[in-house]
Amino acid sequence: MEAKRLRLDMISNLPSSVIEFILSFLPFKEAGRTSILSREWKHHWTNHPKLEFIENVVEGDGLSERLRMLSHAKSKLFNDINQVMSMHQGPIHEFSLSMFVAGRCVEVDRIIDNLSLNNLKKLTLDMSGYGYQLPESLFSLHSLTDLYLRHCHLDVPPTFSGFGSLTNLHMENTIITNKMLLLFLSNCPSLKTVVLVSS
Repeated sequence: MEAKRLRLDMISNLPSSVIEFILSFLPFKEAGRTSILSREWKHHWTNHPKLEFIENVVEGDGLSERLRMLSHAKSKLFNDINQVMSMHQGPIHEFSLSMFVAGRCVEVDRIIDNLSLNNLKKLTLDMSGYGYQLPESLFSLHSLTDLYLRHCHLDVPPTFSGFGSLTNLHMENTIITNKMLLLFLSNCPSLKTVVLVSS
């Protein structure tokens, strides 16, 4: 019993910088679960620099049942994202969102708007659906080094001044005209890797 208490005290008495260093190696969901370890660990997950959200696959007996469950799952996911982002205290360096979206989605637009206030380095938007229409606020993420887009629709505004730090670009089944793709690529002078995949 004494040995167990000693181990707990060792975990509780780690410096904040060490706790945050440890959490940086964990996936976001697992980092959040460490809040039960002790009172000192309770809020450290709110400084986690990598956020990842994946929509659960919805199964049901009929189409109307699946649509109802899908709507419920989406509401829960957006509620979770909003709650996490409102509690998050540190910078967000990596953000990943995987979900089904068709066309415009105001909730995702708001998330990207909020990310523009951070020093975001890596953005992954895996939108299995019919081409999520990316908002213009995407182009204000000037610190991006990695951009992964899947099933998105990208309209490059004529005022786009470029992503000077972008080194890795992956576009899969992303709707973009040749002219806009040229405009986009010509304004990303640091690109080292470009992957374009289309079905």
